[in-house]
Amino acid sequence: MAYEPKPATEQTAAVNRDATARYAMEDRRDFADNDRGFLAPFPGTVQAPDGRVLFDPAWFDYIGDDTPAPDTVNPSLWRQSQLMRKGGLYKIADRIFQVRNCDIANLTVIEGERGLVVVDCTASVESATTSMRMIREHVSDKPVAAVIYTHTHIDHYGGVKGVVSAEDVASGKVPIIAPGTIASFDKHAIGENVIAGNAMSRRAGYAFGSLLDLNSCGCVTSGIGITTQTGPTVSYISPTDSVTRTGERRELAGLEFEFLYAPDTEAPEEMHFFIPELKALTCAENANHSLHNIQTLRGARTRDARNFARYLDETLQRWGAEAEIHYGPHTWPVFGNDNISAFLEAQRDTYKYIHDQALRLANMGYTPLEAAEAVELPAELGRDWASRGYHGTLHHDVRAVLHKELGMWDGDPVTLHPHPPVETARRLTDLIGPDKILAEGRRAFATGDYRWAVQILHALVFADPENREAREVQADAYEQMGYQAEGPQWRGIFLTAAKELREGVVPAAFATASPDTILAMPIDILFDFAAIHLNGDRAATADLRIDYRFTDHNDETWTMWVRRGVLNARPGASPHTLLTVTGPKAALVTTLLKPTTALQLAQAGKITLDGDGTALSTLADLIDDFDPDFDIVTP
Repeated sequence: MAYEPKPATEQTAAVNRDATARYAMEDRRDFADNDRGFLAPFPGTVQAPDGRVLFDPAWFDYIGDDTPAPDTVNPSLWRQSQLMRKGGLYKIADRIFQVRNCDIANLTVIEGERGLVVVDCTASVESATTSMRMIREHVSDKPVAAVIYTHTHIDHYGGVKGVVSAEDVASGKVPIIAPGTIASFDKHAIGENVIAGNAMSRRAGYAFGSLLDLNSCGCVTSGIGITTQTGPTVSYISPTDSVTRTGERRELAGLEFEFLYAPDTEAPEEMHFFIPELKALTCAENANHSLHNIQTLRGARTRDARNFARYLDETLQRWGAEAEIHYGPHTWPVFGNDNISAFLEAQRDTYKYIHDQALRLANMGYTPLEAAEAVELPAELGRDWASRGYHGTLHHDVRAVLHKELGMWDGDPVTLHPHPPVETARRLTDLIGPDKILAEGRRAFATGDYRWAVQILHALVFADPENREAREVQADAYEQMGYQAEGPQWRGIFLTAAKELREGVVPAAFATASPDTILAMPIDILFDFAAIHLNGDRAATADLRIDYRFTDHNDETWTMWVRRGVLNARPGASPHTLLTVTGPKAALVTTLLKPTTALQLAQAGKITLDGDGTALSTLADLIDDFDPDFDIVTP
């Protein structure tokens, strides 16, 4: 039976109706800017090689251009979704084109005399291929002369093999320019998405609503992009050229590009750049038509809000008087110098306000949650659409600033060594009684106090996850919180919580650790990835050493050993190894992460084993597999 969400309660409908007064709904300039330069709609759907539809613009037809916000969607989020559902090919300025909204990120093409410069590549090969096909049909058949990654996130490099071949990059024909050293870019691009990738993927399923239906009771776009895809092909090619300081220039396809290095902002490695001849500027994801995350809800390293502001101000100083077009890898362009200056100044001041006021309150003794409840943007910033929380939110960004500057402890001794959630829940339930907790949850729901309803019922659900009544009432409360949320990630989290409380865990198909990404790992990160799979308890008394010789990496040999519950590795062979495994990197990756496959690979002639083959069986017994569908709303 199909999942059926419940309607908005009268309390939620009233909250969403009243919210309209807080927003500048009469301001329609974004809609005109979004439509400007439209050349062509998407030619059908984006499909995987097996025929699965990864994206269909018709999925979002329920978000009509003139359809008022339903009771189940915050009106600000509905407005943003009306903007984000519009996609296709756009000419945004002379020789600058974008394919927008067939993926969570845009693909931008700059046409030079001697070829095309592609800026960011969407998240999937399929989306990038579709986008480049539109460029070829409507813009130019010139060859790709260069690729630019603006930063280290998967939705900006994942489609690269739909833009350029690995062979053309390896031969030097097509450079890939990225911020930071090549080693640093690889480390952050791959490490952030893979080392904690299993947890990140599960949390992303909640945050981006990928387990929800696309309708007014489910997912209504991702706020700064149309949607994430389920099961796409994610590719990776390492950069060949690096920008490590502000002021560097590159001549690409006959155009000069000037770069501003902006590390430790929205990504660990990020950059802005300006094309003087075209008066065109991008600030990557440090300036969007949305407040960004200082701490992502999917999970990533906490960012520096002060750096957002610092580098945006430096950008204004360098190019603010010249820029006539600002475009980004998400949302739509800003046109005209006055508008660009106002946009970047508001983005700068929003991030600096969040940073400064969060730390002001911290220095007055506020905890992160207390500070988040207290901080409101000044009216001029708060009513600016680009400062609204369609990706980050003000509430969790304030908390993130305190986490960045002061660490994980909130300063209250009671939170320093609390009982874990299940033990706390059992003790509270034993003290209060399950009937009283359930009755209080029902009372809170009936009065529209949904935050308290989910909080008090959390104890009962964690103490007794089989209590259907508690799960149902908590699901109902989460659902209404989702309907009221302006931020699509908060909406996705609350509505997915409701769905899983009612139906149980729904297996997800998306994982950041794609085969292409794992194979692109530098060898040191590959061993780091293997190390997080080691079960420390089972490995506590192990004493194991295996050498791995990578035949397609100049016969580079690494020795790996397990002792005292820790997996270490370093370059070079060991005279004390139990076993040497020799083969190409792809086969050794499999052997390292799935040691039980070694014998089969050896029999197939893909690897050779020299020494005690039982060492791999021993290793296999020490390696954990990760469940991509672990429980979140229940123990």
